[in-house]
Parts: sequence; C-alpha cells; structure tokens
Amino acid sequence: MYSFILYFLFFVDMFKEDFSIIPRPNEISFSDEEFSFDEDVKFWVWGGRASMEWKVAHAEERKITEDALGYFLDILNIDSEISFGGHWLGDPKPLSLKGQEFTLSDQEKHKFVYFGWIDDESIGNEGYIININSRYVEILSNSPQGFFYATQTIRQLLPLKGCPAESCVLPGLKIKDSPRFKWRGMHLDVGRHFFSVDEIKKFLDLLAFYKFNNFHWHLTEDQGWRIEIKKWPRLTDFGSCREESPKKGNRNVGDGVEYCGFYTQSEVRNIVKYAEKLFINIVPEIEIPGHSSAAIASYPELGNPGASDKVMTRWGVSNGVYNIKKETFDFLEDVLSEVMDLFPSEFIHIGGDEAPKGPWKNNPDVQEFIKQEDLGDEHGLQSWYIKKIESFLNSNGRRLIGWDEIQEGGLAPNAAMMVWRSWQYGIDAANKGHDIVMSPTSHSYFDYYQGDPETEPEAIGGYLPLKKVYSFEPVPEELQGEKVDRVLGAQGNLWTEYIYDWDKLMYMAFPRTAAMAEVVWTSPEKKDYDSFLKRWERSLPKLDSMGIRYRNLSEDDF
Repeated sequence: MYSFILYFLFFVDMFKEDFSIIPRPNEISFSDEEFSFDEDVKFWVWGGRASMEWKVAHAEERKITEDALGYFLDILNIDSEISFGGHWLGDPKPLSLKGQEFTLSDQEKHKFVYFGWIDDESIGNEGYIININSRYVEILSNSPQGFFYATQTIRQLLPLKGCPAESCVLPGLKIKDSPRFKWRGMHLDVGRHFFSVDEIKKFLDLLAFYKFNNFHWHLTEDQGWRIEIKKWPRLTDFGSCREESPKKGNRNVGDGVEYCGFYTQSEVRNIVKYAEKLFINIVPEIEIPGHSSAAIASYPELGNPGASDKVMTRWGVSNGVYNIKKETFDFLEDVLSEVMDLFPSEFIHIGGDEAPKGPWKNNPDVQEFIKQEDLGDEHGLQSWYIKKIESFLNSNGRRLIGWDEIQEGGLAPNAAMMVWRSWQYGIDAANKGHDIVMSPTSHSYFDYYQGDPETEPEAIGGYLPLKKVYSFEPVPEELQGEKVDRVLGAQGNLWTEYIYDWDKLMYMAFPRTAAMAEVVWTSPEKKDYDSFLKRWERSLPKLDSMGIRYRNLSEDDF
C-alpha cells in the first residue's frame, strides 16, 4: 500500500491536468473558457442552411453528420422528437434540454453545437477535430468513425450522470486527434469460461469507450465449443458442455460441476450488429488444427487414433488435433462457411497455436501422406494444413490470421500473423511482407498476475503490471522503412482459465485495457505514464457509475 504522502501528492498534482481522456489525444490544448449546456444552446449539422440542391448532392455526408448528432444527443440524454429520416437538421425543429423548448435556428445569436464534415487527409479515416469555447462546441471529421470517436472524447469530459441531472459544462480546448494503428484490439476467450450476450455487449461498450476497433472473439477450445453450427449440431449439443472444471484454488482437482454454454447464430448476429454500431469489427477465432478436443469429442471421426471422446475438463494443451481426411476438411469448410456468413470481418482467425504433433506422428495414414507430399515432417504438415485453409478463405474473399505457430514449416502466402511468443517471429514475418499484429506475452497477456500472487486473486501465472503494459512499443526496432507499415497494431488478451465471471474479468482487464488503449492510439512521443495514472484515477467515478469492478492501483503501478 503506497504511503499517505504519495497518495496526497498524487491527487494534488492530478488536478493540474484537469481532464480524464483515455487514450490521450495526440494534439490537445486548453483555454480558460468553458461551454455550458442550457436552454440557449442550438444544435447544427453541416450545410444546415444550404440549398436543397446542395443537400441532395451531399446527401451521404449529411446523413453521416445527422447520425453523429443523433448519437451525441443520446449521450447527453437530450429528448428529441426529430425524425432523422425525413428532415434536415438545419431547419428549426423542437428539442428539449432540462425541460426547456428551443429551436435549431439563429446560429449567430446563440451558443451552438456543430457537427461539420471536412476534407482533411491529415486525420486519416478515423480522426476528428474538437474546438470548444464559451460560445460553441465544434466537432469535425471526414468519417462516421471520426465523429463516433469524437463523441467518446466528449463522453469522458461530461458530468457523471449526464446533462439533465447535473450542470453540464465542457472545458475550453482544442483537439486534433487520430489513431496511430489501424488494429486496436482486445481478445476474449469464451471457451474456458462463457460470458452471456449481455456481458459481451457490455464489454464492447467499454472497448468503444476507449476507442478500440477490433474484438477478437475466441469461440472454440478444448474445453468447449461456443458457436452454433447448423450443419454440425452436435458441436453445441455435446461439445459446449464439459463434465467439470478445475476447482478454484486447486487446478489439479475437478469441481464435479457440469459447465455449459454457447451462442446461437441469432445471438451472434445480434452481437455483430451491435458491434457495428460501435465501429468495432469482430474477428472470430475457430481453432485449427489443434485445441480441437471439443469438436473431436463431438465427432470422433475428425480426430486421430486414441483421441478422447470427452470434452476436456482440465486446463492446458490436449492431444486434440484434426486428422487430414477429406471429410475433415469438408467439415472445416462447412464450419468456416457458416462463420463467414455470420461475421463480415476481413480477417478470420484460425488459431494454429499449440497443435501437438504426437497424434500425427502416431497416425500411419498421416505419416504416409507426409512422405507422399514431401512435406518433411509434422511442421511441414501444419504449414500445408494452414495453406489449405487459407486457400479456402481467400476464395471467399477473406484473409487468414493466426498465432505465430502458423509460420512453422513456412507461412501461408497471404496470411497475417498474431505474435504472442517471440518478437523475432513477427520481425521475420514482416520482413517477408506479411502483416502482423503484436500481442506478446511480455506486454499483452492480461490473465497474468498484476501484483504479488500472495495478495492477488488466482491467475494463470506470470507477472504483467500496469506500468509494463503502458511501456509497450508494438513496432520492433529491427523493422525499418516500409516494413514498419506491416505492423497493423496490437491487442491485449484475456484468457479465461482463471477468469470465472464478469467481476473477475473486469478486475483483470482494468486498468490494463485502458493502458493498451493508449498504446495503440497515442503517438509514443505524446505518451506519459504519470499523466495516464492521473487521468485514470480521475475517470474512476464514471467507471464506478457503470458498475465496473476494476483493480485499484497499488505500489506495483508506480
């Protein structure tokens, strides 16, 4: 426990930087002015007084700014009777703020909030500009995403309970902001422990709040298959349940309690649609060829001789690896076809990690195939396996991404790779022209302990304090020139062997997820760990109001 003096100095200094925006904007400056929302405020969108001819010519941009303002009004808890489908918001329309009636007119005579479309390549396709003074709030962008992220920034500046409940004041400032990386992700394993549809949506809400744009959804595991596949119903009828789980506090003993759960395709579609509104792409992960015990237990013909007919009940790596029969690839193509129908993501994650070679070594048919195809060994077979799956995905307009084991035996020609073990694997892949996402255990595994294991809740092991997460630099210094662009971004990973429920998930995720948000958004020269800690502490009342049971800062974090 840090000392009272350190605690006092920390909070005194905190109020010198009177904002709580995470991730930190790349350009931000403050003034002494402030903007108050009251009955005198008007709301405008781009081209409100333009001719109808102009409005028709710019209908797409107009619709984007209208939608952005509509979302902004929702965030402010402003009651609106406007029908966005049939009206231009530049025309007078009644709104209610704090019970007061006013109209969208006379921009020059009143305080106003303005959403404007700009052609500014310097902010990319996700950036935004905010200008706030005593007279107006100006929000500018060239994309729906940019307006959305601008509104997240405003959300973090707003009062705890929203404008109708409290005096609603925004500080005077200027922000010009855009993300560093195109892949800003968080991963969640639902194979070991399952999270409900509502919990997934709450998690997505939090990711949006911190401007993440990729949710890596780990849907299949040795310990449970979590997504409905209509052509192969036993995957969820049987494979979504395990007879028991390791006992809490003693991972070598079973708890004797059956554990089940899966998402119907209807639920998946609902979640995907929900994420799209938050500008979050969901990358589904279907493990191939290893981590497949649940699938093989459901359909034993998919496995190798000696495979278990039960869903795995202990943590760790099993011998569940698919065989090479044509019927098995037919199965995998069926599964991936249904997955692609559910998820519009460019990338489909196929795992590829920790595939045991023993079952292939002990399968005479596999050994004969390795010789016939001159694959050399089981690593060559895995490379052949991944290339075959990639060919199928590419033929359907998708890209394969997998953990860094997919480079063993040779990386598939168009594959992207997620680096979790050695940074050198990522360097080699990028130098060969492959896209990579950095997700190393050293900085990205949020199932690791955050402090002293003697005082922390049970975890898988390791040690990853907040400060180390924040120090993460996703671009290896060995990459130079155009090879740097092969680093799509980075993500944090939440493996759930020891994350049993929502509260434990939040404890393990926060504040480390907030630190990762700043890693992937903010330019390195703009990052400052002390500033981050102050902004994090200042944001806690808002997280408290959301019911987020984050981990409190400790000596490990300073």
